[in-house]
Amino acid sequence: MALSVPGYLPGFQKPPEVVRLRRKRARSRGAAASPPHELPEPAARRAALAAGLALRPFPAAGGRGGGGPAAARRNPFARLDNRPQVAAEPPDGPARDQPEAPGRFLDSNQENDVLWEEKFPERTTVTELPQTPRVSFSESDIPSSKSAELPVDWSIKTRLLFTSSEPFTWADHLKAQEEAQGLVQHCRATEVTLPKSIQSLVYWLHPALPWLPLFPRIGADRKMTGKTSPWSNDATLQHVLMSDWSVSFTSLYNLLKTKLCPYFYVCTYQFTVLFRAAGLAGNDLITALISPTTRGLREAMRNEGIEFSLPLIKENGHKKETASETSLGYGEEQVISDEDEEESFSWLEEMGVQDEIKKPDILSIKLRKEKHEVQMDHRPESVALVKGINTFTLLNFLINCKSLVATSGPQAGLPPTLLSPVAFRGATMQMLKARSVNVKTQALSGYRDQFSLEITGPIMPHCLHSLTMLLKSSQSGSFSALLYPHEPTAVFNICLPVDKVLNTEVVRKELTNCGLHPKTLAQLSEIPLLGKSSLRNVVMRDYIYNWRS
Repeated sequence: MALSVPGYLPGFQKPPEVVRLRRKRARSRGAAASPPHELPEPAARRAALAAGLALRPFPAAGGRGGGGPAAARRNPFARLDNRPQVAAEPPDGPARDQPEAPGRFLDSNQENDVLWEEKFPERTTVTELPQTPRVSFSESDIPSSKSAELPVDWSIKTRLLFTSSEPFTWADHLKAQEEAQGLVQHCRATEVTLPKSIQSLVYWLHPALPWLPLFPRIGADRKMTGKTSPWSNDATLQHVLMSDWSVSFTSLYNLLKTKLCPYFYVCTYQFTVLFRAAGLAGNDLITALISPTTRGLREAMRNEGIEFSLPLIKENGHKKETASETSLGYGEEQVISDEDEEESFSWLEEMGVQDEIKKPDILSIKLRKEKHEVQMDHRPESVALVKGINTFTLLNFLINCKSLVATSGPQAGLPPTLLSPVAFRGATMQMLKARSVNVKTQALSGYRDQFSLEITGPIMPHCLHSLTMLLKSSQSGSFSALLYPHEPTAVFNICLPVDKVLNTEVVRKELTNCGLHPKTLAQLSEIPLLGKSSLRNVVMRDYIYNWRS
């Protein structure tokens, strides 16, 4: 009976079939109206196909059931390519209807596990890797270069990792006679005959407590927790330790003043001080850099009559003043002088309403003045520079400063750590720990030997230069290194203001007996170039360094 109904279609019971036929006819008419043409493939896909990478197939342009090429619109929710762009082929530029994302190599956390570099004729795009120090750099403000010599690096390294295709034979077990000769040559500061490795790994330390890690001191409470410290609750023992430390500190300063010691570090639980002899880093006077500092420490130094400057703050202040010449409002308020701020309420008296307006009290004005100074505490910008005779005043200040030693916690009562490349009164000779490993790495032709050398401890600037000189000859001018600096000391690489250009020959002659190799002394005499950063990645190929910071 249903068959006699007018307009009845047998296929009406299957709507999907009717819809499919209609869509098929619509596509057929569209294909006849416009000739078929191929859509251009994106540059990332063409480069990936050329490199042999398998990508996901593109979604169909005509919907789920179609494959016609006439439809120009694609699914905006589909990711056509989730792979990073290959650096072998430059991109063709962003599409018309889809702007190019500025960080297309970064994930949602703005991080990536690979450093991607694209070399283009017009530009260079670099994506940083913040969590791995060996590739964290920015080409705009941190130098990266190739040269025959490394730039001077005044930061203290905690770990070095060298890799090479040749074995580190010099790091093998030494004979007793070789070790004795190396130690004697180091103590007497004589020319090295054999073995070179001994002098490269020796440093001098005070105090020396084998069961306690005495470097680094900043943030070392966790490593010292649970260690035996009999002086923590014994005032008499603390006085003896500080008295002995004061003698060693004074001995080091006297050696520095007479140019028998090139430099040394004072490492406290809150900050680090670098003392450098006259002639190093391009300065004609003894210099001391303190980092990081706080407002309380700087105020105490002023009260003791210590003249110091804040090199990075002075530079930033100049930039603010320049910017305020063309802008109004908050920028001008930041660079207003103290005198102007004190007189900023004089206009109230001229109008006769000074009693009706509640002026801020003296404490509020003082806090506002110190707001910027407090904000830079514990930051690299808080580094303080002391020069000339003021370094001796700084010596006395540090010896008598009660806040130099922690009063509670695992470091309570423990004097600061003194690190020096030469011997001094009360010092203990120590050696950096070196460990060589041979591993098998996969190569195109099978497996090959890859040799690595790990050095741990307080690695000072002279030690880093000595090791690179040693590896330059022992590894036939080919090796790579990862450097891990103690971050609070990286700011010691800033370029300080120089009053006059020093004669290099005169500097070397005056510091001949400081205990450093002539080439190492020549490097430490150069003006620092790394700014607030430090060396993190060094590669030598054919006796040429390629370094990054």
